[in-house]
Amino acid sequence: MKKIFPMLLLFLTSPLFAQENVLTPEDVAKLEVITDALISPNGQKIAYQKMVPADPTKENAPGSMHLYLFDLASNSSTSLVTDYSVSNIKFRPKQNNITFAAKQEKDSATSIYQIPVAGGEPQKIFEYESSISGFEWNPEGSKIAFVAKESKKEKESALPYQPEIYEGDLQNSAAYIAQLNDPSPVKIEVQGHVTGLKWSPNGKYLAVSAAPSSLVDDFYTGQKLYIIDAETSKVSAQVDHKAKMGAFHWSPNGKKIAFIAGEDENDPTDGRIFIAEATGGSPQILQRDFKGKFETIAWKDDKTLTYLASEGVYSNLGTLGMDGKTKKVFEDKNLHITGFSLAKDNSIAFTGNTPKHPNELFFLKAGSDSAQKLTTSNPWLEEENLGKQEVFTFNADDGMEIQGILIHPVNNAERAPLITVVHGGPEAHYSNGWLTAYSMPGQMGAGEGYYVFYPNYRGSTGRGVEFAKSSQGDPGGKEFDDIIHGIDHLITDYGIDKDKVGVTGGSYGGYATAWMSTRHTERFAAGVMFVGISNNLSKWGTSDIPEEMFLVHSRKRIWDDYQFFLERSPIFYADQAKTPLLIMHGKEDTRVDPGQSYELYRHIKTRTDTPVRLVLYPGEGHGNRNSTARYDYSLRMMRWFNTYLKSENAEMPESVLDLSGQ
Repeated sequence: MKKIFPMLLLFLTSPLFAQENVLTPEDVAKLEVITDALISPNGQKIAYQKMVPADPTKENAPGSMHLYLFDLASNSSTSLVTDYSVSNIKFRPKQNNITFAAKQEKDSATSIYQIPVAGGEPQKIFEYESSISGFEWNPEGSKIAFVAKESKKEKESALPYQPEIYEGDLQNSAAYIAQLNDPSPVKIEVQGHVTGLKWSPNGKYLAVSAAPSSLVDDFYTGQKLYIIDAETSKVSAQVDHKAKMGAFHWSPNGKKIAFIAGEDENDPTDGRIFIAEATGGSPQILQRDFKGKFETIAWKDDKTLTYLASEGVYSNLGTLGMDGKTKKVFEDKNLHITGFSLAKDNSIAFTGNTPKHPNELFFLKAGSDSAQKLTTSNPWLEEENLGKQEVFTFNADDGMEIQGILIHPVNNAERAPLITVVHGGPEAHYSNGWLTAYSMPGQMGAGEGYYVFYPNYRGSTGRGVEFAKSSQGDPGGKEFDDIIHGIDHLITDYGIDKDKVGVTGGSYGGYATAWMSTRHTERFAAGVMFVGISNNLSKWGTSDIPEEMFLVHSRKRIWDDYQFFLERSPIFYADQAKTPLLIMHGKEDTRVDPGQSYELYRHIKTRTDTPVRLVLYPGEGHGNRNSTARYDYSLRMMRWFNTYLKSENAEMPESVLDLSGQ
């Protein structure tokens, strides 16, 4: 049996845990993941990034993003940069080099580096006074357009300290054009906060996206797309569209721009495809009635796009003509595709995961109907016993069909307990791929003898705009009733122990966890809430996305119906809570203020005798980024479920974990 840390042995005492070689929090903490892939224009090489996590017992730090190059001719991979993190990888046009952004110890800000495809020592080729957050090469590879924060003038104060002014000192990012040997880049004259840019194929224009300010709310609700004359650096045209904005790309002949965006300002996600003329104006939507979500696009030729789409829990690659007709190019229902890159010969490099492994690198040769898996980042996973994963559907009480994914316990125990995992957003969805992470029990739960249920309740993405909008104006209503109906289906058809059902989730999934643990407390024996909502009234005034919440979630203002929003808040039902609840939150969270967790903790603690614990993670925001904080979360989550879903006379676990492994 694999080595298990002593603190895990404290709660691995039931016969249910006798299964050997199952996934543990220790295993999840060491998973390496391919995050990005870029195929060379000639289709011969693929530059890709791998996330390598820090050892949580030694360093509380984010994972490091390493750079590799895969040669398709030799079927071999070469490491290029593994001693520090890189981002924004690009093949430099007309040169045999790969460029990327990085900040080494000697750098004052994130700069641009270059390394030959053949390997060697990376060289810094461009730096600016502030960090470069994104860059693009012109077609000749002689100029860059880049995005960086505007210079900030510090004001001196006679006081011995300087107070913080909330949202009073916003710092926008601007776009610049630069020759590599010119220390004075030219600023592009776009108002607001620049979020992205792309050169036209002839290098005469740039498409630039910008929001009114650097507020997150403006990013979601106010981005615009501008056409810039590269010679004058001035705006020459504007695309008229008001909705969430995603990626955009020039057609090969430079006459059109394709972009992904919301259908309208009430569309909760950027999942529709629009075509705009390079002269600006109103764009044309393609496939308006598509019952899925377009994730990523690239131009195959002047009349055809290649796309990645989600359709329910599945994903596929296809082509879309300007006439709106689609054709699937590749689909594997056991492979969830997360991103792709297209070569000039139409071969494709993509990242994807399956129920058996996290993201790896794949290659799809032009015209082929099967993909080749190029990397195996975690070979030890092949020795692990994993629970079977299946997709199923059930009907809500109003007849709406809902999709869910179920992972079976490794030991196939009868009358097994269930952990329900609710996604956030709610503009998100679970796909039939790898569903295990530090905050998602997945195969950790299966190894401990649980069924693990992932519901795509109404309001989820991947099933068209109408389905995504179907939960709006009804927070905590039918959207969460869908989850309970799914649990009832599992109890009936899979022999789930109805008295041993747990629930967990983060953000909007944390809201669901709090709602189930209070409003529907009789149904749930344990809850683990992460960065979740407990009071919709105070949430509005403390979040960084109040307008986005109104447009794509509540659809009415809280001051128009305070009582409604109060009654859709878990604190309203806290006095009846009987579900033991573990609450965890990042102390620096600006999306859902930690006060939401304080409030629910205090209500349950004061008004009931129900076990409740609040764990705060200093330095973490809306989700944990650092290794020890993630590992700590996994351990606490699984220990809480093991305590309250497996013991008849459970006592609340000790508050302290020994992470030393000694």
